[in-house]
Amino acid sequence: MKSHDFPEERTAARDAWNANASFWDERMGEGNDFVEVLCWPALERLLALQPGERVLDVACGNGLTSRRLGRLGAVVTAIDIAGEMIQHARQRTQTEDGAIDYRVLDACEETELLALGEGTYDAALSNMALFDMAEIDPLFRALFRLLRPGGRFIFSVVHPCFNQTSTIRVAEFEDREGELVTAYQVKTTRYMTPKAARALAMQGQPEPHPNFDRPLHMLLGAAFRAGFVVDGLEERAFPSDMEHKGHPLGWGANFAEIPPVMVVRVRR
Repeated sequence: MKSHDFPEERTAARDAWNANASFWDERMGEGNDFVEVLCWPALERLLALQPGERVLDVACGNGLTSRRLGRLGAVVTAIDIAGEMIQHARQRTQTEDGAIDYRVLDACEETELLALGEGTYDAALSNMALFDMAEIDPLFRALFRLLRPGGRFIFSVVHPCFNQTSTIRVAEFEDREGELVTAYQVKTTRYMTPKAARALAMQGQPEPHPNFDRPLHMLLGAAFRAGFVVDGLEERAFPSDMEHKGHPLGWGANFAEIPPVMVVRVRR
C-alpha cells in the first residue's frame, strides 16, 4: 500500500509557504468565510477551552487562531514551519491577544516537538493545515506525549471525501417537470490512493504549494496508531441562505448539502 506520507516534499512545503506568506497574510488577515462560518465555530465548540489552559497551536500561519485562543484566556504556544508566517503573526499580535509564544518549528519533526515539553499541554489545535503537511504520523505521536492525560487535539481539514485536489465541482442545467433548475455537485476521480499535488490555497498566490490528499481511514489512522480516540466530529457546509460570493462554482450556498470541511476532536 502506498504511504500516506511524503517526506521528500517537506522542504518544498516550507519554501512555498515562506514565498506565499505576505500574500496570504494580506488576504486572510483575521479570517474569511471558511474561518468564520465553517471552521472556528466548530473548533471553539469542540475545544471547550477553560481559561488558563495551555494550548499548542500547530501550523499557526499568521497567528489567526493563536490570537483567538489567547483572547479566550489560553496560554498559547504557536508553531509554524514558515519563518515568514511567524513574522506576520508576531506583527499582528497585540497585548489584548494574551500570552502567545511564537516559534518556527516543523510539525513533521517529532524530536523538536517533544522538546516543547512532554505532558505540558491541556489541548492542541490545528486549523486547516494537516493536508499541507508532508508527514502526519510524527505529529500525532508527539502530540500523544505532549498532551496531559485526557488532553485533546482538535483539527479542521478539507473534507477528504468532497474537497481535495481530485475533486471537480460542476453545475448541470435541467428541466425538472417544467421547472428549469441548476444542480450543483462534486465529482471525484481519485480517493483511495494518497497523492501529493501542487495546489492554490488562494487564487493569485505567488507559488502553488504541495497539498497532500489522504483518505479518511489514513488520516484518522495516524491518530489511532498514536493512541488517540475520536470523541467529536463535525462536517461543515455553508448554509443555503448565505449570500453567495465569487465564482458560482466556488464553495458557498450552492453547495449547502456538501461539506468542504471536517472538524475532528481526538483525545488522549
